[in-house]
Amino acid sequence: MTKITAEHLARQAIVYIRQSTADQVANNLESKRRQYNLPERARQLGWSDVAIIDDDLGRSGGGIARPGFEKLLAAICEGRVGAVVSVEASRLARNGRDWHTLLEFCGLVGTVIVDEDGVYDPRQPNDRLLLGMKGTMSEMELSIFRQRSLEALKQKARRGELFMTVAIGYLKIAHDRIDKHPDRRIQEAIDLVFAKFAELQTVRQVHLWLRQEQISLPAVVHGADGRRIEWKLPVYNTIHHILTNPVYAGAYAFGRSASRVTIEAGRKKIVRGFRRERSEWEVLINDHHQGYIAWTVFERNQRLIADNANGKSFMSRGAIRRGEALLAGLFRCGHCGRKLHVAYSGVNGSAGRYHCRGSQMNHGGSACISFGGMRVDQVVGMEVLARVQPLGVEAALAAMETRGRESQEKRRQIELAVEQARYETTRARRQYDAVDPDMDLPGFSGERFALFGSPS
Repeated sequence: MTKITAEHLARQAIVYIRQSTADQVANNLESKRRQYNLPERARQLGWSDVAIIDDDLGRSGGGIARPGFEKLLAAICEGRVGAVVSVEASRLARNGRDWHTLLEFCGLVGTVIVDEDGVYDPRQPNDRLLLGMKGTMSEMELSIFRQRSLEALKQKARRGELFMTVAIGYLKIAHDRIDKHPDRRIQEAIDLVFAKFAELQTVRQVHLWLRQEQISLPAVVHGADGRRIEWKLPVYNTIHHILTNPVYAGAYAFGRSASRVTIEAGRKKIVRGFRRERSEWEVLINDHHQGYIAWTVFERNQRLIADNANGKSFMSRGAIRRGEALLAGLFRCGHCGRKLHVAYSGVNGSAGRYHCRGSQMNHGGSACISFGGMRVDQVVGMEVLARVQPLGVEAALAAMETRGRESQEKRRQIELAVEQARYETTRARRQYDAVDPDMDLPGFSGERFALFGSPS
């Protein structure tokens, strides 16, 4: 071809290989084979020195960081690339910035672009125009595909039929429906989380109690054998997810989180996982499926969690903290309205003092108020005791009942774990007994073997 000169052939031909997702890398094997066969095409065109860049397998060409593409541009700028070879031009870039940068560099150093349709020289006006149109069409094609796919997902979500993942405690029983997991141990473990939150009132205390009592919760693990359930001691995020996910209240929700696009080092960066307010959720369908708690209980739990968040809201109460002061988080300054802080002093650090530093910290002025907490706490404590004294016996009985219920809950979880272990043991024994020890295995000249050991 006249576009390929001796100068081009004296330099290196680089084959650029890319597939957009990890799923394509694993399943679209024919596309991968076509791309890895491109070095042969480069050799047929006359190149003897051919290199492959495949660092971007599983990466989109729409603008995220691509180390393979950066390596390609660096090699072009060094003037050692005679041709860039790809199965089609859209594999090189799916956004205007990367595409036109590539064309500019290729035109400056005299590098041709080769795909299965032909050879293009960015220094020639007609080829430059054609390549520019190909890049624009490729970018538009990706935008249209993305828009169509997203709208199809939203339409399915509005019907309550879209399930990207299924929360622990539920199973997908059809392509558009979920139901409670039939395993009693899983159901009762989820119920226990909600029961303990109703009792202890904070996510952290539920987490600490479960860890202290060595009670495991189910977790989804993805491995070579697919999706399976493992029982693990919970982490804080697991408890928080269960308590804040509306799926456990029988509701279907879509669009609870959002993405933000930022520019970092001259490239588009998508940051996902920003939580939206409930009023901004795209879909919320109550009574969609059987829940573990009622919707009213879910809303109460969300108010409690929000109220426990220290520093997240001006009017939040804040979670109960360590210390002997009775009114921490409840007192507010009469001057500025901020919550009073508590400082402890004394030999044992038990003497509390309430003070407000709002004006001092925000405006550089003097502290608003400050007073000792011993007398105030004593008065409030006596008032509380006077109110609850007639119910003292009932309170003591309720405390005993609560303690007994905790022991019963722990015992129940242990019983379910033992029951599951017995079932799995019995199942393994049945599988073992089902093996014929006299079966003939091909290729062993009629010798007898047992699957789980030598026959006695």
